[in-house]
Amino acid sequence: MMGLWECFRVLEIRHLDSLIALAETGNLTRAGEKVSLSQSALSHQMRGLEEHYGLDLFERKTSPLRWTRAGERLLVLAYEVKRLARDAERDLARIGQGTAGTLRIAVECHSCFDWLMPAMDSLREGWPDVEMDIVSGFHPDPVGLLDENRADLVIVSTAKRRKGIEHHPLFEYDMPALLAHDHPLREKPYLTARDFSLETLITYPIPDNRMDLFRQVLEPAGVEPRERRTTELTVAILQLVKSRRGIAALPRWAVQPYLEKDYVAEIPITAKGLRASLHAATTREAAGQAFMQEFIETVRVTAAKQFDGIRLLD
Repeated sequence: MMGLWECFRVLEIRHLDSLIALAETGNLTRAGEKVSLSQSALSHQMRGLEEHYGLDLFERKTSPLRWTRAGERLLVLAYEVKRLARDAERDLARIGQGTAGTLRIAVECHSCFDWLMPAMDSLREGWPDVEMDIVSGFHPDPVGLLDENRADLVIVSTAKRRKGIEHHPLFEYDMPALLAHDHPLREKPYLTARDFSLETLITYPIPDNRMDLFRQVLEPAGVEPRERRTTELTVAILQLVKSRRGIAALPRWAVQPYLEKDYVAEIPITAKGLRASLHAATTREAAGQAFMQEFIETVRVTAAKQFDGIRLLD
């Protein structure tokens, strides 16, 4: 009979990474991309575990993958081991680098605080001596704050190459159109750029070149909304949409509670849907700080756990 230690010895960190990737993506193809394996190689790796333990880990041909009881148990182990490894690495970094530091965060998007504040709270627990602050106000060149030493990390929607700056991919998300339930466009399966030409568009007060709706949909089609209206508050945008003062396009995670309560309606933008992404920009020097690396990963995990439709970027 195989001894208990022999059962444990087959598991490696790469297996745990694969299990977590499967849980976060829901299928073998995307999970393989996350861990740099082909779909067939990842499937072979998982079958090796199943043969070793004599148990199926998940039901194949389901979307997303449906875990068996054995698979769920190994997944719990994977997350726990990865957490312990992160804790150990953080403790070692404290020993090597010290525990204090400064993390000044500039945010380009108006609705990021739903996941940014919980991530900051989480970092405070592990790094109580790191001084954190939000760099408020509108900045025409937010990444420039890094060059001027006025911020240590900037959340941006595009990762443009810049000397001395590193971009860390965070996550991708859906950006639907938001309409009143009795709006005539509500009957369409999706909105096109031309649909916006007849509407009042309600947005945050930021330049068009920093809005994915304009960059990806309206500008390529040469379309301008009939009218424009701006407000800084997400709830104010939703109130205007509900009262038929116009339509909007916002990150789904920013309005998820309102959609769950059926406050307004959502419709995809274009047949494929509008997908946007966020990145963290830092200087190369700051990128090497242990608490910075942990904060970036905490942001990713916090957003993925808290909201639907989030896909972590590699």
